[in-house]
Amino acid sequence: MHLVVIGLGYVGLPVVLEAVQAGIQCVGLDNSSRIVNGLNAGTSHVDDISDEQVGKLLSLGFQATSEPSVLQNANVVVICVPTPLREDQSPDLGAVTSASQAIRDFLHPGMLVVLESTTYPGTTDGLVRGILEESGLIAGRDFNLAFSPERIDPGNPQYGLKNTPKVVGGFTPACTERAANFYSLFVDTVVRTRGTREAELAKLLENTYRHVNIALVNEMSIFCHELGIDLWDSIDAAATKPFGFTAFYPGPGVGGHCIPIDPNYLSYQVRSLGYQFRFVELAEEISNRMPGYVVRRVQDLLNEHSQSLKGAKVLLLGLTYKPNISDQRETPSRDVANLLIEKGALVTGFDPHVSHFDIDSGVLPLATNLEVALGECDIAILLQTHSAFDLDEIAHLAPMVFDTRGRMRHDNVERL
Repeated sequence: MHLVVIGLGYVGLPVVLEAVQAGIQCVGLDNSSRIVNGLNAGTSHVDDISDEQVGKLLSLGFQATSEPSVLQNANVVVICVPTPLREDQSPDLGAVTSASQAIRDFLHPGMLVVLESTTYPGTTDGLVRGILEESGLIAGRDFNLAFSPERIDPGNPQYGLKNTPKVVGGFTPACTERAANFYSLFVDTVVRTRGTREAELAKLLENTYRHVNIALVNEMSIFCHELGIDLWDSIDAAATKPFGFTAFYPGPGVGGHCIPIDPNYLSYQVRSLGYQFRFVELAEEISNRMPGYVVRRVQDLLNEHSQSLKGAKVLLLGLTYKPNISDQRETPSRDVANLLIEKGALVTGFDPHVSHFDIDSGVLPLATNLEVALGECDIAILLQTHSAFDLDEIAHLAPMVFDTRGRMRHDNVERL
């Protein structure tokens, strides 16, 4: 077997890692020279994969390239390219289109093509199949085509690609079996769906479920504050029920590629049918206003201590969208920083995983010594709970703390 993985980011590189460790000959194809050169030099750009692991991949024969001609020798191709949103919030499938066109030019009988990039139902058997069949070969007859949604959870120490069930849906039953047999070589459990559209929807369903429930508790946090109710305590109490309840927690907004983006792919398709996906649209509205709500609460807290937000020294603790990783994609910390600066606050950030953080006005100043920064600020805002943070020490050193994650219980701390 000769595998080519297109897109060597947080989805594609774990596929490479597990496949190569299972003895599969693999080449990575990416149009970023920085990524290609870095990997070939033994340097990882993905949080969950170390330089040592990349070095092992190279020793086992892996190589990265930007040359599409490597596809001519492949009998399996996995597409793991980004699927962002355009400015008008519509799906941007440009990378999927480009990858499909590259494969088309080297498509040959017997090849298996799998799309892992998150998208709306119908992309695999519509857009991708249409481009591939421009070669004259027919999906399900001359080559196999399938969709298998990525389920990578950056920073998760318990579940990775190998031990997370892999959903697979093929264009035909034979395509499903071919793709399932491929993934079974390096994934413990493979779950088959009726087709590509069911597999595509499964991914969107997972993230829409989270999106809606996070928005629910975010909205509850707003009125619970007004009612004088400790929502965090109520969630802990409800979570003791052994059935019928899953705990979700409020925060400063949602980040990463999945939650802020993926449900919009489904909403886009529903709108094309003439309907509104009101749950998704409402959830997005609530999540988008959380950074502004955080800033308003901070302003109120300062006012209670006879201080103005304008000119106040504000320290943002944790800038990434998840704990213990360096990933800044769609992080709500950026919106919080921008809004604070607009109101005249003097904002500094601290994050042990971040060395550079862009904001609307340029680059956010980053403190290098947390103890000094805490002592110099007027208020600290806990935006992310990295394990490197000593929360007791933060409460002890900072004059005031606004905790958006509900982890701190000290006299000088107010929780979201």
